[in-house]
Amino acid sequence: MVLVTLILFQQSEGSLGAAFGGGSMDSGNIHTKRGPELWIFRVTIVVAILFVASTILNLLY
Repeated sequence: MVLVTLILFQQSEGSLGAAFGGGSMDSGNIHTKRGPELWIFRVTIVVAILFVASTILNLLY
């Protein structure tokens, strides 16, 4: 549940407008994560690693 919430909080590269062909003209720009966005990204990675590790341990024992 925590992992799903963290993933949904992250800003997506493609918005609803881009899905229908209305993407921005400068889509070649590189987006740098800063502040809370970077924190959420890093916490998501840690939670995902813990989830995979707990799943593997559950399968072994």
